[in-house]
Amino acid sequence: MSRLRDKVAIITGGARGMGASTARLFVREGARVVISDVLEDDGAALARELGTAARFVAHDVRDEAQWQQVLDTATDVFGPVDVLVNNAGVLVFRTLAETEKSEFERVIDINLLGTFLGVRIVGAHMLARGRGSIVNVSSVDGMKGANGLGAYSASKWGIRGLTRVAAMEYGHRGVRVNSIHPGGIDTAMGNPYSEARAEVNKRYAMVPLQRVGDADEVARTSLFLASDDSSYLCGAEIAVDGGMLTGQYYVGFPGAPGV
Repeated sequence: MSRLRDKVAIITGGARGMGASTARLFVREGARVVISDVLEDDGAALARELGTAARFVAHDVRDEAQWQQVLDTATDVFGPVDVLVNNAGVLVFRTLAETEKSEFERVIDINLLGTFLGVRIVGAHMLARGRGSIVNVSSVDGMKGANGLGAYSASKWGIRGLTRVAAMEYGHRGVRVNSIHPGGIDTAMGNPYSEARAEVNKRYAMVPLQRVGDADEVARTSLFLASDDSSYLCGAEIAVDGGMLTGQYYVGFPGAPGV
C-alpha cells in the first residue's frame, strides 16, 4: 500500500471522525501526516497510535498564525507538504430565525474562513514548489438546501465556490484543488447520540443505497484526490453520499425492493 509514498500531508480536524480515518489511511498508504485539531487529547492519542509517521499540532483553523505553525511543523519534521485536506468543521442545527449572529459567524469562520486560510497559506507553499493537492471537504449541503442548516449550508456552498476559484488560479501552476461532498456519515457529528447503525439507517430509507456512510468511505475518496491517481482532476466535486443528490428513493414505488 504505497499510493502516498514519500508524501507529506496536513489534515485539519484530524483528531476524530472523517479526519482520523483519513489520517490512518494516509499513513497506511505511505504518507507522513500532521494532524491538526482543537481536540488535543484525541489528536495526541491518534498521533501516538500512528507512530513516527504522524505528528499532532493543536490548531484553531480560524487563526492565521497557527496555520503557519502547522505548516512550519510539517516542513521541519517531515519535509515539504504535498497534500492538504481541509476537513475541520462544525455543525449547528437552527432555523434561520433562531440562529444568532454569533453562531452564524462561528460556523462561517471555522468552516469557510478556516478553509480559505489553508488554501492561501499551505497553497502558497505548494505553489512555490510547483506541485500539490488540496482536498476541501464540503458537504451535500453545499449542493442543496437543508432546513435547519442555514449557517452550515452557507459555509459549505462557500467552500464549493472557493474550491472552483482556487482550481482556476492554482491548477496551471501545478497545484490541484478539488472538493468532496459527504452525505450522512456515521461520525460524532453525523450521529451525535451514538445510535446503533440499524437505527441510523432507518433515516436513510430514501437514499438509493439506503444506509448511512462510513468515515472510511470518505477517507478513500480523499486518498484518491490526494494521490497521483487523480492527476487530471482539478475543480472536481465528488459526492460521497450514497446517491442522496440523485433524488429521493420512494419506498413502495415501482422498482423499490419487494415491489
